[in-house]
Amino acid sequence: MSMLTPPGMGGKRYRITGDRYPRMRRPRHRRRIVLSIVAGACVLGLAGWGTLQLIDVFGGKGNTAQAAQDRRHCPQNGTAGRANAMQPAAGRLPAPAALTVNVYNATARPGLAKHTADELKKRGFKIGKVGNAPAPYDKKVGGTGILLGPKAAAEGPLKVLATQLAGAQQQTDDRKTADLDLIIGGTFTQLAAEQDAAKALAQLAHPAQQPAAKC
Repeated sequence: MSMLTPPGMGGKRYRITGDRYPRMRRPRHRRRIVLSIVAGACVLGLAGWGTLQLIDVFGGKGNTAQAAQDRRHCPQNGTAGRANAMQPAAGRLPAPAALTVNVYNATARPGLAKHTADELKKRGFKIGKVGNAPAPYDKKVGGTGILLGPKAAAEGPLKVLATQLAGAQQQTDDRKTADLDLIIGGTFTQLAAEQDAAKALAQLAHPAQQPAAKC
């Protein structure tokens, strides 16, 4: 057993026994320095990555795939553009004055066929036969009505006539003439308002077109 007086202890004596000595802890400020260095490296790394992303965006690299896809839909040498420009002329809708409409009443209410035919005439349609519906349709038409015409009228004349009667069914048959039939159904009250019919006809003639791809 020995008696030692470490320097700086004010002359006091401490007794140390055994052969082990207390361990001295490392200063804590070193750990803070290490953590600060690691955090700084992370911040610099994130800043560099963000800078590269901004360069790609403003440099146009991010839009390369989209631009390639758009180019696939662009017309080559104007051929597709000329073809699309010719389509509206080929599929031009007929004017009401070019259509002859037969008006038939399939309900038990008298006078509907005559009144409806007069209204269609005011709106520019030619009127053919007016009277009661044929036996296959008499008292058998639900809804506002049925529009009948030849198969060739499905994509044009029948659609034009349909603007005048909302909710009417459009059907075709094997007739050889170009005239159309408007068969008034059980829930019919009146034709579409003239203003609404004109708007529907304008939308039919000039449908909204999708914006063209930038080439």
